[in-house]
Amino acid sequence: MKNMKVYLKRALVITLALLLICGIVYPLALTALGKIFFPGQAEGSLVKVGDKVVGSELIGQQFEGEQYFQGRLSAVNYNTYTEKEKEEGDYGGVASGSYNQAPTSEELKERTSQAAADFKKRYKDATGEEFTGEIPADLVTASGSGLDPDISPESAKIQIPIVAANSGLSEEEVAQIVEDHTSRKVLGIFGEERVNVLKCNLDIAELTEEALP
Repeated sequence: MKNMKVYLKRALVITLALLLICGIVYPLALTALGKIFFPGQAEGSLVKVGDKVVGSELIGQQFEGEQYFQGRLSAVNYNTYTEKEKEEGDYGGVASGSYNQAPTSEELKERTSQAAADFKKRYKDATGEEFTGEIPADLVTASGSGLDPDISPESAKIQIPIVAANSGLSEEEVAQIVEDHTSRKVLGIFGEERVNVLKCNLDIAELTEEALP
């Protein structure tokens, strides 16, 4: 009986010690180290213009105006809804996610076809010419999270004539902006090349002396 009490006491002490270390000390230490060595990432990789937060490098958003690059479609409106949408019941609360539709879904086919038609209209309205190239899949489909901040370099490049025509910048200037904000594969083999939409649009807003909407 005496030995049992000793064992129980030791077990309780070890449990409490591990709870303190793993549940409190360790998380606090990592948080503190993160804020010291990676302050930007620890605060959500926020992007500021002056003192105003305009977005995050890690979370996509919608942009108004044909002079800006457009990101991927979002099944959750990038988690932003108007008051009208909330009143009509379209607001599902803070969330991320996709449509989760199979490749054989007719609704998926209709949505991607409409997205492709919308892009071709944007292109013709801006340039006066028909778009005859191939539209990358990421420009007409939603991501798994609905919050992607990046698009493929191909999706950015086919938008260059649209952005240039509507912003007053040359295509060379816009192409350089895309190049400046293209992230390469890690070590040349891991991941995919991607273009950050927010950073591109911030440069456009700065060059055109407009406030980002």
